[in-house]
Amino acid sequence: MAELPPDAPRLRVILAHLDRQIAETDTVGTYLRLQRDAVQRALARAEPPPRKERSPGRLAKGASGPLPALTRLAQTAEYAVQQKCSADDPNPAVIHLASCEEITGASRTAPSDEARAALMDPSFVPCLACRPETELGIDLA
Repeated sequence: MAELPPDAPRLRVILAHLDRQIAETDTVGTYLRLQRDAVQRALARAEPPPRKERSPGRLAKGASGPLPALTRLAQTAEYAVQQKCSADDPNPAVIHLASCEEITGASRTAPSDEARAALMDPSFVPCLACRPETELGIDLA
């Protein structure tokens, strides 16, 4: 796909167009979904999602107890903490699954309990591509 514009307004227009085309056309749906995914990733880089206030320990739907029930993979999986570019970087640090291909820059591995604790901190956000909060059973809505 050609170079995408860096600003959020144009990325949103492109994304809306691609969504309409996917809905209307089955024959090129796969190709358009790939383009749409690339635009969504570019939009996520251009404009980080707003942080919603949440209370620590908020559980995913259906989970019980003080901590969310972990899947077998989450109990053994490692996570990656993508650190800020610099101390004065306004963007939050990002939590990824260790296998995520979207990790850029400096990062370090972290066990599931550390990743869960970081996701409760507003200075960290989950990766929009690999969604580590889903694997950890955390509802960030």
